[in-house]
Amino acid sequence: MRFRSPLLIGREQESALLGPLVRAAGQGRGGAVFLIGDAGIGKSRLVADCTYQAMDDGMVVLRGRGSGSSRGVSCKPLKEALFSFARTHGPPDDPALAPYLPALTTLLPEWRTTPGTTEHLESLIVLSEAVLRLLIAIGRESGCVLVLEDLHDADTETLAVVEYLADNLRGFPVLLLADLRGHSSPARRLADDCARRRAATLVELGPLTGDHLGDLAAACLDSTPADLPPGLLRHLERTSDGNPFVIEELLSAMAGTGVLLLEDGRWRLTSDPAKQVPDTLVESIAVRAEQIGPDGLEILRAAAIFGRRFPVLPLREIAGLSDRDMLAFLRAGVAAQLITPDESATDWYAFRHALTAEALIVGLIPTERAMIAHRAVAAVTRLEPGLPGEWTQVVASLHLAAGEQNEAGRLLADAGLRLLESGAAGSAISLLENAYALLRTDCPKLRAKVLASLLYALSEGGQAERAFALADELPEVDGPVTPAGDRIALRLRLAWIAAETGRLAEGLAHVSAARELLSIHHDQAHSTALDVVEAQLLMRDSGREPEKLARRAAETAERLPLPEVACQAWELLSFLVRPRGLTEADACLGKVAAIAEEHGLVLWKIRALVRLAVNGSLRDGGTSRLEQALRQAVAAGAVTSVHTAQATLAMLLALRGDYPEAEALAASCAETGIRLGHADYTQYVLLTRATAAAHRGRRKEMDRALAEFRRWGGEEGEYVALSHGLCQAVCALLEEDRERAVRHLDRARAWERAHPGVYSLTGRFGLAVLLDALAGRTRGEDERGSAAATLLWNRHFLLLAEAVALGRSGRGAEARAVVERAREAARPYAMAANLGLRLVAEAALADGWGDAPAWLRTAEEYFHRAGVSAVTGACRTLLRRTGAGVTHRRNGHERIPESLRRLGVTVREYEVFVLLAERRGNVDLAKRLFISPRTAEKHVASLLLKTGRPDRTALCDLAAELSL
Repeated sequence: MRFRSPLLIGREQESALLGPLVRAAGQGRGGAVFLIGDAGIGKSRLVADCTYQAMDDGMVVLRGRGSGSSRGVSCKPLKEALFSFARTHGPPDDPALAPYLPALTTLLPEWRTTPGTTEHLESLIVLSEAVLRLLIAIGRESGCVLVLEDLHDADTETLAVVEYLADNLRGFPVLLLADLRGHSSPARRLADDCARRRAATLVELGPLTGDHLGDLAAACLDSTPADLPPGLLRHLERTSDGNPFVIEELLSAMAGTGVLLLEDGRWRLTSDPAKQVPDTLVESIAVRAEQIGPDGLEILRAAAIFGRRFPVLPLREIAGLSDRDMLAFLRAGVAAQLITPDESATDWYAFRHALTAEALIVGLIPTERAMIAHRAVAAVTRLEPGLPGEWTQVVASLHLAAGEQNEAGRLLADAGLRLLESGAAGSAISLLENAYALLRTDCPKLRAKVLASLLYALSEGGQAERAFALADELPEVDGPVTPAGDRIALRLRLAWIAAETGRLAEGLAHVSAARELLSIHHDQAHSTALDVVEAQLLMRDSGREPEKLARRAAETAERLPLPEVACQAWELLSFLVRPRGLTEADACLGKVAAIAEEHGLVLWKIRALVRLAVNGSLRDGGTSRLEQALRQAVAAGAVTSVHTAQATLAMLLALRGDYPEAEALAASCAETGIRLGHADYTQYVLLTRATAAAHRGRRKEMDRALAEFRRWGGEEGEYVALSHGLCQAVCALLEEDRERAVRHLDRARAWERAHPGVYSLTGRFGLAVLLDALAGRTRGEDERGSAAATLLWNRHFLLLAEAVALGRSGRGAEARAVVERAREAARPYAMAANLGLRLVAEAALADGWGDAPAWLRTAEEYFHRAGVSAVTGACRTLLRRTGAGVTHRRNGHERIPESLRRLGVTVREYEVFVLLAERRGNVDLAKRLFISPRTAEKHVASLLLKTGRPDRTALCDLAAELSL
């Protein structure tokens, strides 16, 4: 008889909470749930109940489990879960997933089928995003439930992905359901943190009490609570602590020893259970183990030395069993419900509950434990020479069980280093921390090496703050027992962390320490890498010759060869030489592409191609080359390059006037950037959204995007000049507020002087020069001769400035010819071209040259269709000054809200109404709309009458309300 309850008892409240969450995920409203409780408390039964409901609803269920013996195996629970899908499915056909497929192949190697894709994982956060997108694709039709059991035994990478999923599943058809024990652990801290920020639901399972305990016992015995022997429930209450697993185990033990007997359909106690049946789980399991066979208990204890999971072949050697006897033992153990086949590996089994293994180990004295562990080490070493994969951690745990801390620490250190080399920095951190704690002070050289490796792993794992905190222990690493190369490499790594986190002083201090070591222990490879990081640290300090360092590093790295260092140096040079022109920058990027091609560095080649395409787009305003590079990046799974290409393409579309496409792409990029937590990337795409709004004169939309931009640190980053010159200054011009535009351009120029940058479209090299020319100022000589002046966007405005100067000096024919050249340069940029015509026509009209009427009609037509009323009105007013006829437009009413159209508000009145949202006076209204203050006053009076507002303040309030 199975002494397990077929029913879920005592968890009605939890089921009532989880059921709707499962259904909500199936309807596209996903989330994360953490079930927390002691071993045996019923977490797995509750999870099973949820998965049955999900499968009944047609949802896809993916299951994985953590394991103590494979805690150092990167992403083991995730691999197990996703394999259940991959065994019967290929990659989903989803364009949003495409660039992330190569990252997923680190979990699902059989999907690594596309030629030319990279096997290198760019970062753990990219893997997290890849898993998220895969789950969304899997669950798109009917929903998906990702079940991760025993999360307390999961590796660091899995926990990082779980946290990312918990933060981002809301609004998607995926439910993350994880269970873990309640003791202090990284998984428990993760669950608490997620619950604290409302990213997950926390469900804590307590012991069964009262009627629930009797119901469970009755269900296990296929009886009713009223028919249970009177002393049984008292005994279960006293000995089980309300733990369902312990209750089931005790009932099995009592029935197995005859203390609990079924006679004539009723259960009775044959003796006092407190005396004849052990009241501890240890003895309960021992009794059942002996029923497997005469050696059953000893074999199970040997299996338990491995932990909850145990390998079959080493156990057979330890026990000295034949294949036939081993199979008989496994069958008997499964029948006794003590062990079960491990779902993740055919040659491993697991105890049905973790408590089983723990109870078996408790019965061993230290000498017995050490003897079994030594036999296990010998068996594993013989069967798995070199200890591949997780076997190193397994043998380390066996040495620890034998009390051999140093040997366990050495093996964990070796395993951690292997994981670090494979890119699994998070799991490496866990193993190296354990190794460092285990190694005693009589192993100073090994401890120093482990500490150095741990610092490196922390930096690779994105934990810069922890790395700097641990750097306080550098005196131990810097001791004479540590090889000089290791000490230099450590300083180099810390310098890179400092460069990436903006710690200039700390980074240069580590560079100085490394150079001092190199003066004694010269190593050209380290010296070259050090040149690159120092150049990176000094990138904003042109007086310290960062270009000289980078160029020396690039040339040396090519000669040695050090291909990745060479790529790194040439890419850095492409930014440093950019102020001298894109041609030189392209030459540097060409070197990156050539080196990457020669040495098979796929990611570096894609990075170079994308950046070359970006430079090409800046030159000619075209998108085809950038779109091609984007397709190559997607195909190669170069996610970082995909992001770069998409963000740049969105900005280019905004400049070209393809606003819907620009906004859609920028919104998608912003969502990804926010989810990934990439501040710099998010700032840029939010600025792109602001630019797309600004170039249509939509100040409210621009201000909202810029507010988000600032919230992500934009006012402190490298895009400040762009936000003023490319975004806010243009918006001001489309509002006919030239003074405001000049103020923003002056701020952009001031920022660039204090923070030399690599961006060329800040207005300094084009638009600002034109506005200066219109105002009679002579600034801009340096800008006209710069490399940035050759870019079409800037060249257009510079040519117009030249035309204004020529016209003012009486050389009208030359000025007109230059305007035509400017229009040709601005061909890709419709808004900029027409804004330029509106601005230069005013100067042409004042100085008596060119074809101002034709230029104004062209600009008026464009801005009328674009709904930019201020510029449209300015063009019409200037046309009247020329004496030219002005077309009466009757189709402007479509811009007026229906509520105002019903009141009879005219197009001109609506233009006044829109400006009233900014609380402008009549003089300002007149100036903006090229009308007289008296006319502005009449329009305001008419609006007061038509809207029924009592005064101007109320009318302004209405305008502000409708503008939102």
